[in-house]
Amino acid sequence: MAKHLEQGKKGEQMALSHLTALGYQILSLNWRTGKLEVDILAYDGDILVFVEVKTRSSNAHGEPADFVDIQKQRKLIRAARACIEERGHQGDIRFDIVSVYLGEPAYIHLIKDAFWSE
Repeated sequence: MAKHLEQGKKGEQMALSHLTALGYQILSLNWRTGKLEVDILAYDGDILVFVEVKTRSSNAHGEPADFVDIQKQRKLIRAARACIEERGHQGDIRFDIVSVYLGEPAYIHLIKDAFWSE
């Protein structure tokens, strides 16, 4: 497996452990519909949360969350709409970003309500 894919998987596992420790109820990892994907689908209380995980080994080019640009946000919003329709969800939703930095020292940063859909 390519190094960046290994890092991504490690970051997703670290994010999963972090969210679980915070009380999130994990529904799905790498939920897909067509070409759209949500890294982690979970409930935080009664809020359906769409989580994007960004992992970096260096912050030389910015924090991991900086890489969730407007195009990525639009893709996540489209995926969320499809997921909501598929599941028949009628409640609140939220978009979170988990930044995982694998450098020294490693850290995880959760950004709740990182962006929203209009």
